[in-house]
Amino acid sequence: MACGIGCDALPPFFISVSSTLARFVMYSRNRLIIYLVSIPLIAFTLIGGYLGQVSAGEDTYRHLRIFEDVVSLISNNYVENVDLDDVMKGALRGLTEGLDTDSAYLSQEDVDRLESGRPLPEGGVGLTVTRRYYIQVVAAHDGSPAAEAGILPGDFVRAINGEPTRFMSAIEGERKLHGEPGSSVTLSLIRGSTQEPFDIDLVYARAPPVAVTGRILSDPGDSSIGYLRIPGFDEGVVAQISNNVASLSDRGVSHLIIDIRNAASGTYRAAVDAARLFVAGGTLVIREEHGGGQTPLEASVGKGAISTPVTILINFGSSGPAELFAAALTERDRATTVGQRTAGRTSLQKLIRLPDGTGLWLSYARYVKASGDPIHLYGVEPVVPVEVKVPELGEMPPTDDVVLERAIKEVQGQDQARTQAVRVTAAA
Repeated sequence: MACGIGCDALPPFFISVSSTLARFVMYSRNRLIIYLVSIPLIAFTLIGGYLGQVSAGEDTYRHLRIFEDVVSLISNNYVENVDLDDVMKGALRGLTEGLDTDSAYLSQEDVDRLESGRPLPEGGVGLTVTRRYYIQVVAAHDGSPAAEAGILPGDFVRAINGEPTRFMSAIEGERKLHGEPGSSVTLSLIRGSTQEPFDIDLVYARAPPVAVTGRILSDPGDSSIGYLRIPGFDEGVVAQISNNVASLSDRGVSHLIIDIRNAASGTYRAAVDAARLFVAGGTLVIREEHGGGQTPLEASVGKGAISTPVTILINFGSSGPAELFAAALTERDRATTVGQRTAGRTSLQKLIRLPDGTGLWLSYARYVKASGDPIHLYGVEPVVPVEVKVPELGEMPPTDDVVLERAIKEVQGQDQARTQAVRVTAAA
């Protein structure tokens, strides 16, 4: 190493100190920047390590050292000058995205809105969204602009008004999908194997009321089938279900088909209360919290007044509260499910503000089936799966409902089997 005039005369100790100082000067600026922009990540990681087991804490420090080295290597070797603020934001997004689709790293704007309780504008397009690489549609609500335009569960929103959603949280995406009633928004959608986004203009509108409806699917009689549509598990849903089922029972219904497809709104409490109408006893679902604590949610004694056999229609748009309702009834052998797998979103989130004003939106609890099997990230699998043909973007969904048709056949088959069993018993 060339160290300048008089170097040979210096003792080895001073040569070592000189070399160390040179390296420090070379990297001090980048290191300082890394430390400053890493404060939120370091604080969060240290807290996690402190609250966890000792071994987990040691592992955390090991990963933190690797992370520091990676940032330093990027800063000193990447072909272009790197904005370390952007690098750190990307790292924080990656940390939360690796947990589940509902956990997120939030901007200061979204943190301030959530903490203030400031509501979103009254107008919306009627979408419940999550995040899977882009903003992804979970469900389009009944009667909403999105539903009328043919937007389907599973569609990806690649851009909102030309702004890419690649680095948007679901919270930010939801905010951008609301506006003043009468104003418009342009969504760039991807469906299936679509290569190019399909642009669609929607007009913000006030959300229509969520109401349970019921009707007869076949002629009144011993084998008549009642159809109950539950678009969401919002306030008042229990009374609406009771009233509709009572009306259908008075008209001779012997089997209920309950449609909770695209039902992604409401509260978990309302969904559990709705399940109690159909289940007389036992555990409905279990709430699990950080640290392993479990709270079983039981059926209420004296409830479960509805004893009519039930078939439930589900799809990817059946999310959150709807999934609890379906899981509770199927686990207690009160219903058969027909359709497609549900969304797998049965967690609860809380906001943790970081020192720089940004925040973490973290799932701290989740619901599982009474058996202990997971729902969150896995969904509820239908007992009778039905393949549904998905139209191309720009085409409206077909008018025939293959899932409902299959459910009717299943019900008729069950009725015939019960009739045959009665005849055999009588003959014996």
